[in-house]
Amino acid sequence: MRAEVTMSGGPGRTCVRCGLPISRYNPDTRCSTCARTDATPTIQDRAWRDDEVHRALAAWDFGTVVRLVRRRSGLSQKAVRELTGLTQGFISDLERGLKQVNGRETIIDLLTGLGLPADLRPLLLAPFAQAESQRLVEVIDPALPWTAARMVTSLEAAVGGAMTGLNRRSVIALGGAGLTQYILQAAVAPPEAVASTARNGISVSDQLLTSLQSTTDALRQADASHGSGNLARAATAHLKVLLRFLKEGGFNEATGRRLAAVTADTAIQTGWYHFDSGAHTVAHNLLLGALRAAHASGDSRLRAGALSFLAIHGYSAGDPRDAVTAARTARQVIADQDAPALHAMLLTRQARGHARLREDREALTALEEAQALCARGRGENDPHWLYWINPGEIMGQTGSCLLDLGHPGQAAEAFADARNAFSTDEIRTRAQFLSRAATAQMRAGDIDSGSAIGHEVLALVVGVRSARLDDNLATMLTEARRYSSTAPARELLERGQTVMEERAA
Repeated sequence: MRAEVTMSGGPGRTCVRCGLPISRYNPDTRCSTCARTDATPTIQDRAWRDDEVHRALAAWDFGTVVRLVRRRSGLSQKAVRELTGLTQGFISDLERGLKQVNGRETIIDLLTGLGLPADLRPLLLAPFAQAESQRLVEVIDPALPWTAARMVTSLEAAVGGAMTGLNRRSVIALGGAGLTQYILQAAVAPPEAVASTARNGISVSDQLLTSLQSTTDALRQADASHGSGNLARAATAHLKVLLRFLKEGGFNEATGRRLAAVTADTAIQTGWYHFDSGAHTVAHNLLLGALRAAHASGDSRLRAGALSFLAIHGYSAGDPRDAVTAARTARQVIADQDAPALHAMLLTRQARGHARLREDREALTALEEAQALCARGRGENDPHWLYWINPGEIMGQTGSCLLDLGHPGQAAEAFADARNAFSTDEIRTRAQFLSRAATAQMRAGDIDSGSAIGHEVLALVVGVRSARLDDNLATMLTEARRYSSTAPARELLERGQTVMEERAA
């Protein structure tokens, strides 16, 4: 006679709260989701002890504050709702930059609910430094001459130089029509003079610039594998070195332009690393400064590169119309270049903006042109830093557009075509697209395939730090919850919750 299973982890058990099956490895009487929900949410003090949180507080960027503190505490948006009284929808929009906290009472309620430590309250006074605020507005005004000094000052502000804490004001100054003017000015402003006036500075040689460029290239290569969360700080330090050479080094006009080019490339990548880490405000300012540096270099391809990342910021965290404007302007800037790969990349950025605006025809037309250009191969003027453009990247972006446009079945097919084109070394990139592929499969009703891809993604992401990847994982798991009555989805959710808790910690 077979003995009856009496251990708490035995099979066939269901949650006493929600009634769903409990994993055999869970000894509790509640499923892991309900166990977390039942616990009283708390924000640990350590969640506030981070420079990025402090910068967001000083900039009054409360969406970034909530997102960073919540993730560092391993809490859900629902838990933040219980702490602050704000609706979960508002919290979600706040974290994505779609809404802002307005009114003294709302700000007080938010920060009190989150348990803002008393010693950090003085950081909220930073935006009231009027003299410095006015100086930054003058620095970023696109109508003023695009001088090398303003280029350096804008990048110093972005990396936390003399004007730390003013990022929010610069974003406000360059929103909407202001940002459009800035983007267009990059295409038409007269070239900047970048010859050094320093007499006793370190001589900037071609050999030194080659070494500095190699560091930027090495960080870029690591990004696709390890995620930008591991690179943002190192890239910022590297950018500060370049800014010091611009301010204090000795160089002629030709060398100065090359130094500006390395600075632009580094600032673009540093902006990307911060963006991928979730620091959207810092990223935005870095990319604006990078656009000035690219303009000073005289290399139109670098200007197009900076504009392409501003386009990503637009369709991901800002206004998708800015993405379309930036990508179109970038294509005009390189109209005289034999660079089919660069044009193809810009068209995918434009398509993503159209897709977010639900402009089907425009998005699909841009994607079709991008595929045709990519099929031509690399042109004489395609830059070395654009090594990652290939048919798989184009098809992956096509899948993302189709998902935004509400065509999950077609998106799943596009992602399937894309997956074999990625190198096994590009872990973060593969995980990013595969997480969207899993979402597309489940949204199209194929739970088995979607769950299988989801498990593949969860196995890939160990050790990869990327806030954008975390967002895609969360979307994938949210889609799986719609089918939590099925065994494949339940298993994915169980494993996914464990992985997300580990990533939040």
